[in-house]
Amino acid sequence: MLAIENLEVVYQDVILVLRGVSLEIKKGEIVALLGSNGAGKTTVIRSITGLLDVQNGDITKGSISVDGEDITNLDPSKIVEKGIAQVLEGRRIFSELTVIENLRLGGHTNSNDIKDNIDKVLDLFPILKERSKGKAGYLSGGEQQMLAIGRALMSDPSYLLLDEPSLGLAPKLVDEVAELIQEINSQGVTVLLVEQNANMALNISDHGYIMETGNVVMDNKSNMLLNDEDVREFYLGLNAEGTKRKSFKDVKHYKRKKRWLS
Repeated sequence: MLAIENLEVVYQDVILVLRGVSLEIKKGEIVALLGSNGAGKTTVIRSITGLLDVQNGDITKGSISVDGEDITNLDPSKIVEKGIAQVLEGRRIFSELTVIENLRLGGHTNSNDIKDNIDKVLDLFPILKERSKGKAGYLSGGEQQMLAIGRALMSDPSYLLLDEPSLGLAPKLVDEVAELIQEINSQGVTVLLVEQNANMALNISDHGYIMETGNVVMDNKSNMLLNDEDVREFYLGLNAEGTKRKSFKDVKHYKRKKRWLS
């Protein structure tokens, strides 16, 4: 299990971004972490993978553990060795390198199994097999996202952290990414899915957490969250009757407060 307990994170010694966040990602599950921009979702992932230094961030309270072992503030390379891999928001592939070269970079911590892992990734993503010798920059948005996920899988992780994998993709490609996440999970990889597309995330996950302004304000089984009145209105865009709101005004000016803010 990947566990976060009472985590506080400060940026630039001043800005308190996470305010006592606790969550659990049990082995074998897909867990969704939802919330609007600025809620702190990406900071949660950076805290787990040791990448807070990139934004001058520090963990000031709390702990992170994987399978009972404390990994708080461990070096990123050591965290990868513990079986945790991250797919960054925005894909962040190396566009001038080939597909195969991108995958090889993802396997540098597991160099003895690079060839076998490349074969596994290409079997999972047949379209990448067709384009394996081409430069990654010429891939479509959906193909680049597959490459980013494939590169993370090259370290043979037990836990895969996905940061906004559906961002910027057409609806059909979002469905394909959702199916791929489920397939990866079925192969024994536990997934933490950070998403603004709440409908997609809750439909494929086992458990969900909702964040606002650095706090977890709600968590429950995903099917329960899908039926929760607040979640349906404020995250799925549905009114009390279960139909989509008809106007932009209805979306921006809520008729009632969220219960956790009352």
